[in-house]
Amino acid sequence: MPAKPKPTKLTGAARTKALKKLDGWVLSDEGDAIFKSYKFGDFIEAFGFMTSIAIIAQAMDHHPEWFNVYNKVDVKLTTHDAGGLTANDIALAGEMDARAP
Repeated sequence: MPAKPKPTKLTGAARTKALKKLDGWVLSDEGDAIFKSYKFGDFIEAFGFMTSIAIIAQAMDHHPEWFNVYNKVDVKLTTHDAGGLTANDIALAGEMDARAP
């Protein structure tokens, strides 16, 4: 099986253009990750969201860093193999936004 190609880090205008596609995501000061907090009606809704995203993330082989307390899910997306933000992060953020209330 051939090795999976390493993702390419987004920089400059490409990063700016990609971020314009997202709503409410904040770029880290270093430009290596994006962050967003989601708030749900209760724990079950928050956990259901995480479960639906976990299935997508596994299929993408791209896993979020996230933290859940009751009805809140905080998410950080970055691509460690590339040392920063990639198209994979933008795609997963879009999937998350499409499934959040």
